[in-house]
Amino acid sequence: MPASIRHVLWVALACSLGTAGAAEMTAERRAFFEARIRPVLVKQCYECHSAGARKIGGKLLLDSPGDMLEGGESGTAMVPGDPDESLIIQALKYEGIEMPPDKPLSEGVVQDFITWVKMGAPDPREERPRQTDRMTVHDPDSIWAYQPVKDHAVPKVKNSTWQRDPLDAFILQKIEAAGQHPARDASATTLVRRVFIDLTGLPPTAKEVDDFVSATNQESNHATNPSKAYEKLVDRLLQSPHFGERWGRHWLDVARFGESNGNDGLSRNPSFPHAWRYRDYVIQSFNEDTPYDRFITEQIAGDLIPAGSPALRDRQLIATGFLALGAKPAKAMNENFEMDVVADQIGVVGHGIMGLSVACARCHDHKTDPISARDYYAMAGIFKSTETLWGAAAMQGLTAPQTALHELRASPPAKPRAEIEPVILANKPRRTPAKVVHTYKNSDSLAMGVREAKKIEDCKLNIDGESKRLGASVPRGFLTTLGSLDVAIPPTGQQSGRLELAQWLTHPKHPQTARVMVNRLWLHLFGEGLVRTPDDFGVYGERPTHPELLDHLATRFIKQGWSMKRMIRDLVLSRTYQQDSTCDEALVKADPDNLLQARHNRRRLDAEALRDAILKASGSLDARPGQGSLIQARDVLINELDHLHQPSPHRSVYLLMLRNSMPPELTPFNLPDGTAVTGRRDVSTLPTQSLYLLNNRFLVEQSEQFSKRLMLKDGDNHDQRIHTAYRLALGRGPTTAEKERAAEFIRETDLHLVSTVEGEAERSHLVWAAFAQALLASSEMRYVD
Repeated sequence: MPASIRHVLWVALACSLGTAGAAEMTAERRAFFEARIRPVLVKQCYECHSAGARKIGGKLLLDSPGDMLEGGESGTAMVPGDPDESLIIQALKYEGIEMPPDKPLSEGVVQDFITWVKMGAPDPREERPRQTDRMTVHDPDSIWAYQPVKDHAVPKVKNSTWQRDPLDAFILQKIEAAGQHPARDASATTLVRRVFIDLTGLPPTAKEVDDFVSATNQESNHATNPSKAYEKLVDRLLQSPHFGERWGRHWLDVARFGESNGNDGLSRNPSFPHAWRYRDYVIQSFNEDTPYDRFITEQIAGDLIPAGSPALRDRQLIATGFLALGAKPAKAMNENFEMDVVADQIGVVGHGIMGLSVACARCHDHKTDPISARDYYAMAGIFKSTETLWGAAAMQGLTAPQTALHELRASPPAKPRAEIEPVILANKPRRTPAKVVHTYKNSDSLAMGVREAKKIEDCKLNIDGESKRLGASVPRGFLTTLGSLDVAIPPTGQQSGRLELAQWLTHPKHPQTARVMVNRLWLHLFGEGLVRTPDDFGVYGERPTHPELLDHLATRFIKQGWSMKRMIRDLVLSRTYQQDSTCDEALVKADPDNLLQARHNRRRLDAEALRDAILKASGSLDARPGQGSLIQARDVLINELDHLHQPSPHRSVYLLMLRNSMPPELTPFNLPDGTAVTGRRDVSTLPTQSLYLLNNRFLVEQSEQFSKRLMLKDGDNHDQRIHTAYRLALGRGPTTAEKERAAEFIRETDLHLVSTVEGEAERSHLVWAAFAQALLASSEMRYVD
């Protein structure tokens, strides 16, 4: 399609939607725009290309989404999705048109704009502002998320026998008000697979399914009372070490976890060889049911909390890696480097813990939420008074200055894993090898994190977000709209205020912290949150479908000591969770998006759960925790990334998570890139997923391993092999129709291979590998009801 026609279609779409963003405005994309795109537009472009400019250059406006699409005298300024056809990209690259005219922007900034356009140019700005500083800031009293959490009374319902937990009454009340009925209870086979995957990320074995079905069949009636067998199973799964691996991965999405910096604009991707310690800390914290208020405090101010032992001190230092893991821009090309690091820390605390886009107030008062620039720089002072420790990261001053690392006293070095240097050199003889920089003698006992800076001071306003254009000093503090909650920042010169920030965030009267976390727990169990924008509780975000239930759960969460396991237990024991995903057609028609929660959402397995399920079915899974990282104890400047990934039988959470080069087994299924808080992953259906299921090396290898497992287990008995294959892959035996189809598939595949594969044993192996692959790629394997 010609670019001119695409442009017309995009403009028409923008006008119909009232926004330039045909690309879905996810929290991750909004954060990217606010951190990487808007500041550059404000600083470099608005002087000549905004509605407030004295003279508009080339009749081109860049201060609203529609104007950017419409373009100016030179034609279409941007074609979302196609940077090669976008004049704004050509101008930034000095290809014909040269903008800004004084000097070109850094390669890193240009790359950010290319990435943004490839995304579809998602743009949260309001359409055609009359003045560049015009705002529509909402009164905090009108925004639900800024109101105090209330302990609502449990509502009365007509069918009082349906509920098993007070939360069920809040759900049933809305169902009844809509004139509908909840779906039937899920069958025992459906429920056992659902709860296994939700709590541990692994499917049950066929025997575990059989045992649970048998136990529930022996119970007389559990329609209105929790099944004792189910309750016992839930408690067992909550104590499984796999629980922390599953739920820790959810938090790593929020913490924007990565083991490398990502592309720094200089085509380099420096490693974070000690980031794995933070990953293990998170997994351990979920397994030990660390109270959420303590969990947050350790990550923000673990270095400031007294520790009763060297081991506890190490744990708390490692926890502060939460603030150090963010991707960092190239130091050599960025005069705002220090404040960009601060912006990342404000962003992860804002979106991750409060569900607020505090970072949007870096250049100006927030356009919609009641968050001022002074609020932003009050928090910035806390982090500017904090030293961030990322180590050498092979940056050599190119991306960031070398920093110290936390030296651990009691943490043993990890068991050695495969060395990467020989792998790199063997596969890249003509490329620049990885540069390795050793910084400490005992390089296995180090951790990323933060500590108090040598100089504790307030931060000055950065005019338009520029660290060289300073305004008045702003006392360190919190968001004024929410108040101090009786927490005071220490005077200048004493402590940064991180400990007090953690105390403020975890105060029982804080209106967001508990709400945001229980919403995250609900999302991972039900498929959607009560607030469907889990990282944005502000004006841009969606309102809760059940606000009273959200407050009930937040109140319960705090009263129960911020226990995440106990809250998860309450949720999965509820009648609401145990509903079937199928229901009457009338209910689907009345509530297609399941806003009433009158049925369970059928969900596709996430990338890690799918890979782990495949490994388990083939018999390849090593369920023991992975040790360390492939790049542990090494600071590597990575020029070529693919060869760093090595096959591993361990669970996916332990794979090497390199920004810009995530594990190839996971990337087709919406794995986050680790650059921004991602509380809710995109769930898209792409052609690459079908290709993955057809010919990805990992799936082919596991299918072949599955075939070997079948042939060793069942000899030449084809019927038994089919039966075993179904039980290993799907946790059940085949139906009569499935047996017949499988037998026909085996016969046809064998005939197809007769003329091309010599040797009956080899042909049989390939036939059963093809059958195994069909099972592993099946819809039943990839979805949970």
